[in-house]
Amino acid sequence: MSKHIVEMLNQDLEGEHAAIIQYLTHAYSMGEGEVACEIEAIAREEMRHLDWLAETIVELGGVPSMNRGMMRLGDHPVPTWMHNDVLQEEDAIVMYRKHIKAVTEPKVKRLLQRILSDEEAHHAAFSHLVEKVARKKMADRTGPRGGRIAGMLNWGIEHEYTVVLQYLLHAYLAKDEEVKEELHDQAVNEMQHLGWLSEGMIDRKGTPRMEHTSIDRSRDMRDMLKADIAIERQVAAEYGRYTEEVKDKKLKQLLARIRDHEVYHDQVFSDHLKRLGKKK
Repeated sequence: MSKHIVEMLNQDLEGEHAAIIQYLTHAYSMGEGEVACEIEAIAREEMRHLDWLAETIVELGGVPSMNRGMMRLGDHPVPTWMHNDVLQEEDAIVMYRKHIKAVTEPKVKRLLQRILSDEEAHHAAFSHLVEKVARKKMADRTGPRGGRIAGMLNWGIEHEYTVVLQYLLHAYLAKDEEVKEELHDQAVNEMQHLGWLSEGMIDRKGTPRMEHTSIDRSRDMRDMLKADIAIERQVAAEYGRYTEEVKDKKLKQLLARIRDHEVYHDQVFSDHLKRLGKKK
């Protein structure tokens, strides 16, 4: 029965993952503004759902799926995006209601009912936004500017998205509480980087490309930390090269700040790896 529950929860988790990226893409593509802030707030609630589901999956002896479900990104105009977000919530509501009926374990049923109440509220919020943005007639943006800077920013977005997933998975699976907390904290920091780089793309009239590469799925904490250290060292060097290359002062400062954060992550993960080594 637990295996069946884990399978259902992983379906829900993949749906939350898709919703997070869909909503963030729409919010970032709008730039600053009231509507974008409202969408980002909903995305943050979906992140909490993903966290709760992943922790429950681990408690049941499973491994959280970090795959992404189906998204509806759509093209301009903005009301089309909001309509797609309404549809995304409708899919989630149908799925959660189905799983609530199928589950008998009280704790899991209670969790799904709690998430369902949020999804119903999100559905109402996006339905309201469809009308709101239609009335406002928000101006479309121009297409993304090509070239080296756009490629650089999208490389950064791809990396940050990847390590958010990797560090979250490692945090869910880690047995050491200090390592678990550290990985979770750094995932949050990488999410900040994702937002900063996406805003940099929007400032240049572009659209963030929200895709990720493969993630490390190690189960041993030492192997996890070794993989995390390796990726931090690789990208810190790359951010360093980009920092030297760009001429735009604001972008140079942003890349330097992210580079310094990545160096810090490397140092923190290395300290934990040494500590675990002493426990052997």
